[in-house]
Amino acid sequence: MGMNDYLKKILLSRVYDVASETPLDKAETLSKRLGNTVLLKREDTQPVFSFKLRGAYNKMAQLSSDELKRGVIAASAGNHAQGVALSARHLGCEATIVMPETSPAIKVHAVERLGGKVVLSGESFSDCAQKTRELIEETGAVFIPPFDDEEVIAGQGTIAMEILRQNPGPLDAVFVPIGGGGLAAGVSVYIKQLRPDVKVIGVEPVDSDDMRRSIAAGRPVEMREVGLFADGVAVKLVGQKTFELCRDCLDDIVLVDTDAICSAIQDIFEDTRAVAEPAGALSLAGLKAYAKEHNLHGARLVAIVSGANMNFDRLGYVTDRAAIGSASEALIAVDIPEKIGSFRTLIHCIGKRNITEVCTRFSDPVRGHVLLGLSLGSADAKETVLDDLRKAGFGIMDLSNNELAKLHIRHLVGGNAPNIKNEKLYRFVFPEHPGALLNFIDAMHMDFNITLFQYRYHGADFGRVLVGIDVPKDKEDKFAAFLERVHLMGYPYVNETDNDAYRIFLGWHDGEK
Repeated sequence: MGMNDYLKKILLSRVYDVASETPLDKAETLSKRLGNTVLLKREDTQPVFSFKLRGAYNKMAQLSSDELKRGVIAASAGNHAQGVALSARHLGCEATIVMPETSPAIKVHAVERLGGKVVLSGESFSDCAQKTRELIEETGAVFIPPFDDEEVIAGQGTIAMEILRQNPGPLDAVFVPIGGGGLAAGVSVYIKQLRPDVKVIGVEPVDSDDMRRSIAAGRPVEMREVGLFADGVAVKLVGQKTFELCRDCLDDIVLVDTDAICSAIQDIFEDTRAVAEPAGALSLAGLKAYAKEHNLHGARLVAIVSGANMNFDRLGYVTDRAAIGSASEALIAVDIPEKIGSFRTLIHCIGKRNITEVCTRFSDPVRGHVLLGLSLGSADAKETVLDDLRKAGFGIMDLSNNELAKLHIRHLVGGNAPNIKNEKLYRFVFPEHPGALLNFIDAMHMDFNITLFQYRYHGADFGRVLVGIDVPKDKEDKFAAFLERVHLMGYPYVNETDNDAYRIFLGWHDGEK
């Protein structure tokens, strides 16, 4: 089918029986920060919180009454599933959805609420294909493809129709996420027919870059494994039709990592208060990377926010990765002398900079190791911090790009310290403001050796610190005075020295003291 045929199909698509024309909103904060006008195409505002409704309904609206009586079936990572389920309810037919076992629960439950029957099978979209074929043979249901179909592609292409209508003036580039390629194909073929001057840039995760590999090879290439963080684009093999259109119509494909995606989720939230799913923020991550690589200033750029079906329990992970992805947090390993006062010197060196994390545990009588997280105001702020630490005589290592540190080590700093015979463990709470941690350390008056310290900023009004302190018998009175001081400062505390969890994992084994 020629490009003019796709243009006609897009113009005649029947998406608006169920889908909405979504806003094209300026991201004010991000635009100011990047020095470009960033526009967000808000497909997260669709009734199923994803663009997939467009293609699914356009395909199903073309079915005959006999086909609708047989019911429909789809294989989907979740968003296409919801589109098919809602479309089936609107058209009065039954829908069976084969979904990967890795699909977020929020997407599974959403399909069921819309009246769809869910069958879980495999780990990705491609893994669902065999089960789908078996069910088609058993039931005679009509298959609704998620991307490699002319009507589906045309339905997704209506997004481009809206973008050009909503922004009739100058436009430099549109960024579009790529999974199977239906959205990228529909958007790019429409824009290139009407506005060939506008670049259309595809965006893929670094671990799910099937379209980029396929275009490089000159044919669809199946990946053995795909990354599952951006589950909405976790496709091992792109479609033949979508491949051909993306090959001919896309100007470029940008690859981004998990940190960049998480940072884009944060950007979208800060400008819209909407929480995009990883695949939904993919295009914005690509926009940011492309603008930086090509040193764009004053450009007018569109990113399609393709979906917002995010599991709530993933938000903590996204938060951890977002700060590093935007270069707004540094993760640093610091060596300090294992003696009274050295930890205080470190905190004073950091000063009133925003500390996001501090972890240390006594392990060596000569040297201590501190894992330090810092919120950075600018990209060059990290180098300033590192220079200050070096000048103070501390050994340092930048772990900001260390996957092991980011994923695991930051949560595992600890262990038993049997050489500390007089350790006490306390939890403290204090108001979260710059300098609060510094004030806490100063209140100790350098009388005690800190043997364990764990602090992590969680965005709450109150910070929480876990502290192990070596308190010899002859300093118990001074320790009691310290506790009184911090209590009067508004730092309430809980004595956890007898906590079983502490004794097993951080203190003496078998309850020995």
